[in-house]
Amino acid sequence: MAGTVHFPYQYRLRRTALKALVAGMMSACLLSAQFLPGAHVILAKDLPTVSEEIFAMDTYMSISASGEAAREAVDASLEEIRRLDDLWSVGNEDSEVARLNRHESVELSEDTRSILERAIQIGTDTEGAFDITIFPLMQEWGFTTGDYKVPSDKRRSELLRYVDVSALDMDMDGACSLPENVQIDLGGIAKGYTSDRAMEIFEEYGVDGGIVSLGGNVETYRTKADGSAWRVGIRNPDPSVPALLGSELTGIVQASDLAVITSGGYERYFEKDGITYHHILDPGTGMPADSGLISVTIVSRDGCLADALSTSLFVMGKEKALEYWETHSDSFDVILVEEDGKITVTRGLDGIFSSELKYEIYPEG
Repeated sequence: MAGTVHFPYQYRLRRTALKALVAGMMSACLLSAQFLPGAHVILAKDLPTVSEEIFAMDTYMSISASGEAAREAVDASLEEIRRLDDLWSVGNEDSEVARLNRHESVELSEDTRSILERAIQIGTDTEGAFDITIFPLMQEWGFTTGDYKVPSDKRRSELLRYVDVSALDMDMDGACSLPENVQIDLGGIAKGYTSDRAMEIFEEYGVDGGIVSLGGNVETYRTKADGSAWRVGIRNPDPSVPALLGSELTGIVQASDLAVITSGGYERYFEKDGITYHHILDPGTGMPADSGLISVTIVSRDGCLADALSTSLFVMGKEKALEYWETHSDSFDVILVEEDGKITVTRGLDGIFSSELKYEIYPEG
């Protein structure tokens, strides 16, 4: 039944074999590559000399830079990550988002106002495929706490009444509050906004080059020391799919001043009664998105946009995702991986994307 089985049956049977395969790949590749948190790989020899790691926004992050002011730039980036996490963490009762979710009247900081405006704009533009008001349903499923459960149809329907990005059409000048029963979570856009801020800090400090990985979000600044582009590997979402056999990577993007951000249902999930439920919820149904896609990578100069669209296009599915790209191709490109292993890469990546696997360029010709 559509909307109830959220990975194909064969995908669930492969999961045990996949775990063993991934463990083997990890041990084989540690000498040649750094597996960054999330869905990407950076070759170890490509990393700048100054690099630090931090746990924030519920994920592990790494920040690296080169140049005379690299140390200062990395330290400033770490401080900025902490500051933004304090503003937006739903688990921090003093954060602006937590206070909004308690329906307090809040004087928004410039950053919170800015990210909310982007979230509303992208949510409207994607016709609700991206929706930060999905938070109560994320809680109900247990994806915010780890206390997983499958909500009843009745409970899901009750909560869906308050999932509506248009409800956030409010005056954010001065003190503001959320509409009754509406709650938000910026997790689908915050890391992209934050990586953009890191790029601004790198620019302010005049570093020669740099790269950040915030969970599944990679963003690059300028080039490596030798003037060549950063090589960002996109993890293969399921190497046991016949069409995806033979490579630990979906492919590699040669990135300079680009964000490379991936979403996939394999990143966070739980199993109940033989069914796998992943964390990317469809705001239209309140169920894990059952779109036929298992991985979506967005490549853009705008990390905030890329972060939100990686989720949105995953929800849309291939046909609608490509239609959306056709009308927005000046602002991003996309790599889609389907359940059967078919890989589609949009035209703007031709020349900077490579793969050992078979893939198609869209549109043809």
